Amino acid sequence: MKTLVRLNVALRSHWAKIQANAAEDRGDISITTVIIWVAAVAGALAIAGTIGIVVTKYNAKLSGI
Repeated sequence: MKTLVRLNVALRSHWAKIQANAAEDRGDISITTVIIWVAAVAGALAIAGTIGIVVTKYNAKLSGI
C-alpha cells in the first residue's frame, strides 16, 4: 500500500511539472516547422505548375486518346 501511495504522489508531482511546462510551450512554432511547411507548399506548387505546363503543351495530342 505504501508503494501505491508513493507512486501516486510521484505521478501527481510529475504531472504538475508537465502541466507547468506545457503552458509555457504552447503557441511556439519553431523555425524548422516553418521551413518544412514552406518547402512543402513550394514543392506542391512546383509539381502542379509542371503538370499544368505539360498538359497545356500536349493538349492537342492528349485529346486524340
